[in-house]
Amino acid sequence: MNVSLAMHARTGQSTRSWGLNPEQGPRQRHSEGTMKSKQSGITLIGFIVVLAVAGFFAYMAMKLVPAYSEYAGVVKAMNQMATEGVDGKTLDQVRRELIRKLDFQYVDDATISPSDITMGQGASGNELRVSYDKEVPFMYNIDFLIHFQKSVPVQGNVAPAQ
Repeated sequence: MNVSLAMHARTGQSTRSWGLNPEQGPRQRHSEGTMKSKQSGITLIGFIVVLAVAGFFAYMAMKLVPAYSEYAGVVKAMNQMATEGVDGKTLDQVRRELIRKLDFQYVDDATISPSDITMGQGASGNELRVSYDKEVPFMYNIDFLIHFQKSVPVQGNVAPAQ
């Protein structure tokens, strides 16, 4: 029997015109539900939104990380001062020495002024304190204002101002 001339037993239609196999019956098209799994993923618009949010936070990090790395330099310079001690030095000498150490740590001169450096009594004795604000421009008229404050115990007493 020739398949192209055979008639389907149930419908009486030619198998050639409908692409039928006499043993299996009619075939389904791909769009008629033969797809086993549903497609999943992110659309192009969704990807653009996710990319914009990630870009915003990356830009924000690029602006803020230098301020925090500069603060790490301040902490390192203060720890050096704490190990050396301040016995017999005046407050002005301590300020000058700390500013010199800050320069070695690549801390900008405009970041910390001498008035931001103070000495005081803490729980464990004398403390060297640094408190300053850093203004970081972000975009348009939006700026970040970051307040940094650090105190370290120091050895020795500060001499009175002359």
